[in-house]
Amino acid sequence: MTPTRVRALLAIAAIAAAVGWGAVQVMEGQSGRVVPVPWLAAVTMWLLAVAVGIWAVLSRPRLLRTAGSRPMPPLVAARTAALAMAASRTGALVAGLYAGVAIGAFPSRETQAGSASMWAAIATAIGSLVLAAAALWLERMCRLPSKGDDGGASGDRPRPRAQPDGMGARVGSPS
Repeated sequence: MTPTRVRALLAIAAIAAAVGWGAVQVMEGQSGRVVPVPWLAAVTMWLLAVAVGIWAVLSRPRLLRTAGSRPMPPLVAARTAALAMAASRTGALVAGLYAGVAIGAFPSRETQAGSASMWAAIATAIGSLVLAAAALWLERMCRLPSKGDDGGASGDRPRPRAQPDGMGARVGSPS
């Protein structure tokens, strides 16, 4: 697996923002109403961001193999990296979509429905950005040191052994 690139997340967010803005324009053009954004969307994204952040904080000593902590099994670390990659992409997608909705609802902020939709969309977009940031942090911790690393910030993590059959792809490194 290759590490998540921030440029890719920005591209996902930009495309989703265009879709969100377009959805608001179509809805206002067809019905004259603002897209309703439930506050539950914001609550959900913030809860996901907190959950991924807690998982990162609790996993950090195990992934970095600090003294006194039990090392994380490799399969669990790989699944954690996959979860982090999915969460970062989801965060970018939802952040972009709701940022587009917030931008589209901005001209209607004078009305009660427009104001509520705009603020709920902003809260959802910010929660999604926090989710993406926590996921990127967790993914970064799941990376194995490259062959040129001398331990650096990862301390005394053991180096992975090369697999003769080519099955030794490392999490977070290009294969």
